[in-house]
Amino acid sequence: MTHLTRREFAALAAGTLIAGRAAAQSADAPLITRPIASSGERIPVVGLGTAAVFNYNGEDALAAATKVIHAMVAADGKLIDTASTYGDAEAVLGEAMSAAGLRDKLFIATKVEESDEAELRRSLTRLKTSKVDLLQLHNVSDPNQSLAQFRAWKAQGLCRYVGITSTYHGSFPAVEAVLGHEKPDFVQIDYSLDDREAERRILPLAAEVKAGVLTALPFGRARLFRAVHGKPVPDWARGFAQSWAQFFLKFLLADPRVTAVIPGTNDAAHMTDNLGAQRGTLPDPDQRKRMVAFIEGL
Repeated sequence: MTHLTRREFAALAAGTLIAGRAAAQSADAPLITRPIASSGERIPVVGLGTAAVFNYNGEDALAAATKVIHAMVAADGKLIDTASTYGDAEAVLGEAMSAAGLRDKLFIATKVEESDEAELRRSLTRLKTSKVDLLQLHNVSDPNQSLAQFRAWKAQGLCRYVGITSTYHGSFPAVEAVLGHEKPDFVQIDYSLDDREAERRILPLAAEVKAGVLTALPFGRARLFRAVHGKPVPDWARGFAQSWAQFFLKFLLADPRVTAVIPGTNDAAHMTDNLGAQRGTLPDPDQRKRMVAFIEGL
């Protein structure tokens, strides 16, 4: 079952029951939030990514997106990340949150490919909003990249924060350079329990320049779910994780330099399960080492 997806994994492992039990056990625990270093504003630590899950418009996609967003708001989640290049994701998200009247309850982040106002205006139209909370330059590859235009848009009130993104290790030198000379409010980077290069290279620099960190692909493009297929969450981890999703997410959140994780899903039960990671205990440094050893030993 090398191509097992999270949906298939959840079905085989009775994932809906797991999510419900995890939500019930963590519902009374305090909500974990982190400050955005450049402002002090606090946001919940578990968000939602829309790449490859909200991409296709239509009644089914809109219905699924609406359920996911309602599940997020019901569990005190807030951050949703999308992009101008994610197919119809911006339009689906815009329609879902507009129809439900939830824009003011959400922290919306999107990405554009270049300093093009037409692209930004298209994103705002599709999202049905006059401004986004975070505007990111997508897939930074030029170490000399300027964010001057993004800051101009921020001054105009079209966004509240600016950031950069990359999920390509080959672009890490450019990300490091731009972090150093532009000092954006946020950096979004590929980081998961089985792919920790960002922990060594990006997180220390982000902390130094006071940039918030969003972790894309926290499940390692489903590699982590495939690795644990058929295995229960270890007893030693039950104090902080009631599901594998929470195990993987809390590993990242245990690093205080991570502002929020943004796993993607179009399934409300999975969203509820993911949101369980923003409550309860986080693993300590020794437990994090044990988590790494456990995954590396599979």
